[in-house]
Amino acid sequence: MSAGDGASGDAGDLIRAKAKLLDPGAGKRRLGPEALRTALVDLHDFWLSSRCAAIGLTDRAALVAVGALGRRELAPYSDLDLVLLHDGRKDVERLAEQLWYPLWDAGIGLDHSVRTPGQAVQVAATDLRAAFGLLEARHIAGDPELASKVSTAVRQAWRAGIRNRFDEITDGAHERWRKSGDVAHRVEPDLKNGHGGLRDIQLVDALAAAQLVDRPSADVLAARSLLLDVRTELHRLAGRARDVLRAQDADEVAASLEIADRFELARALSGAARSVAFAAEVGLRSARGALPRRGLAALRRAPVRRPLDNGVVEHAGEVTLARDATAARDPALVLRVAATAARTGFPVAAGTLHRLADTAPELREPWPRAALGELLSLLGTGRALVDVVESLDRTGLWGRLFPEWGAVRDLPPRDRAHVWTVDRHLVEACAQAARLTTRVSRPDLLLVGALLHDIGKGRDGDHSVVGESIAVQVGRRLGLSDADVAVLGAMVRHHLLLPHTATRRDLDDPTTIARVVETIEGNGLLLDLLEALAEADSLATGPGVWSPWKRALIRDLALRCRTLIAGEALPEAGTLTESGTALAAAVDGDGKPQLRLDDSVDPATVTVAVTNRPGLLAAAAGVLALHSLEVHAAQLTTTGGVAVFTFTVSPKFGGLPDPALLRSDLIRVLDGTFGLPEALARKERDYAPMSPSGEAPAPPRVLWFDDEATGAVVLELRGTDRIGLLHRIATALEGCGADLRWARVATLGGSVVDSFCLDGGAGGSRLPDSERRRIEKAVLAAAV
Repeated sequence: MSAGDGASGDAGDLIRAKAKLLDPGAGKRRLGPEALRTALVDLHDFWLSSRCAAIGLTDRAALVAVGALGRRELAPYSDLDLVLLHDGRKDVERLAEQLWYPLWDAGIGLDHSVRTPGQAVQVAATDLRAAFGLLEARHIAGDPELASKVSTAVRQAWRAGIRNRFDEITDGAHERWRKSGDVAHRVEPDLKNGHGGLRDIQLVDALAAAQLVDRPSADVLAARSLLLDVRTELHRLAGRARDVLRAQDADEVAASLEIADRFELARALSGAARSVAFAAEVGLRSARGALPRRGLAALRRAPVRRPLDNGVVEHAGEVTLARDATAARDPALVLRVAATAARTGFPVAAGTLHRLADTAPELREPWPRAALGELLSLLGTGRALVDVVESLDRTGLWGRLFPEWGAVRDLPPRDRAHVWTVDRHLVEACAQAARLTTRVSRPDLLLVGALLHDIGKGRDGDHSVVGESIAVQVGRRLGLSDADVAVLGAMVRHHLLLPHTATRRDLDDPTTIARVVETIEGNGLLLDLLEALAEADSLATGPGVWSPWKRALIRDLALRCRTLIAGEALPEAGTLTESGTALAAAVDGDGKPQLRLDDSVDPATVTVAVTNRPGLLAAAAGVLALHSLEVHAAQLTTTGGVAVFTFTVSPKFGGLPDPALLRSDLIRVLDGTFGLPEALARKERDYAPMSPSGEAPAPPRVLWFDDEATGAVVLELRGTDRIGLLHRIATALEGCGADLRWARVATLGGSVVDSFCLDGGAGGSRLPDSERRRIEKAVLAAAV
């Protein structure tokens, strides 16, 4: 673009030059994100300064850039934020029109204003967003002294008025965080407005401009660079302004940044955002303590230092070190400071964290008993634990205590049921476990086990197996006894045993209970710990994972295991309930299908009795799906010529349907007057959730288990949930002539693990390989 282009009044040349930067053409090297931002800033500066010279914007007026252009952070489709300053020029309206109209005509996003110096200072004093922008104002063209005068006046007014505006600043930040969520943990993070996003760095800059805190650290500047790079590539990919990184764009953005995949990108963003969020939180806290005092407040004595624990005091609402406390002489000091902060609710002072990070040595193995005691005290504080561990981790202290933490730090989850990174999930699980410590005889092992249960993730191999060896290593370092170390390792190894068994197997089958008891070697203490850990783990995973149904199943499984460990007889299985017996009798009487819905229990049960014939399970499951009922389990019992199905169900949304309507639809399906497959297809088309990533789902997989049911085999389908899936699988199984005893359905976010117990026939629990292949092929075809 030549110097005369800006003088022409046409911004089309600006658009064409920008397009060249974004797509240089075949065979030419594409600019990286940082180089692209620099080139875009230079391009817009050049065009604007040329335009200003052409229209006579020289003396007594100045054009300044705020926002992204002012910060030199211009992304491809960022709006231009411009302020035309003047000291009373009569032709200022002409100048403004000749500046703004070419940009509007070219379709360039523009946020503009015209101000005198006094007006600029006044608007900055009343509008917080305008104040943040003017603090970053950068001279583009015109009178540089006028621009400097306004910048100096705005900064002076900002410093002078910060005390009266600080609550507004803090409230605005917290409201923004509440609306936009955490960049570190959102599946689709808001890179600009989220907690840990670019606006938080601007917040720290604004507090620094008020001389309340230091400028952002090197870690925060590196985080800003990554956030800007991701946002730049997101704009380039989308072809428009966008601040939310959608899941379907993440792989392409990662590739453009030469990052392996979206999971590695998510991990890098999590680490960056947590550094920024920590800096913003500490900055707000430190700034409040540094606010200038006026009037009587200036005459008050400095805050006193109040003892909280050995070597730990409270000062100005923060936990800090006593004057004679040193980590070199007191190995438990770091954990005592952390436990005190969690217990009292006071945050640890930033200076204290950095001092401990500089001076605290690694604890020798085994840990001193005092250090272990302080760790258990910290872990037992519940929700208060989360922020304290985050502050320790952001300053390197947590990794010094647990070097194994590095493999899970900022590690994104691989399934949609988890809402936290793996390290945050471990801390959340520990916080949940703190509520359950009175249920077990060894609360110390419950807390440490919760903290370590997923520590094997992020490494090669089964995370439970890998995690067991790490937990044993950590337990020995903590100074636990050999017996306790063995229990801790077994907790990590088997932390999924109870939830997987309870939701995927038949608890009435003695083989199921015997297998669990054998796995835990009849250890009643381990059983109690695993039951509590299953609850804490589920609650820390995400909304809806710990359901009343899952809770009831796990408690029932644990009770049956305790019964077997005690040498007592397990309850008999296979008997009909009173409701089932009554319905079966009614079928015998008039031959029509009968249905009863019992909502006195949570989750509800639907009992269906019908003259036995092929296709019954598929029909009943399809009708339930059509009425938006999620099936958790299905049990089949036959009496005479009547099949009785007991379904455990819960509504996907709203309330339970009218049982008379369920029965009516079932009758129509069975007599052939209602097209169930077509109705389910319509419902799936209208109501099926869209994949957040836009990707094809993972292919379904079938696993076989020969020794987990008496005289039967268990088929386990792992796949993606869809409306009417149980109906389709039941149709496939019945089409293969498989004799089904029961079904269990476990939904984890958008994924399912559906288990089906099939009679082994004359061969007992062993189905011939050819039969397995035939059934597996049909099931996989039905699951896609």
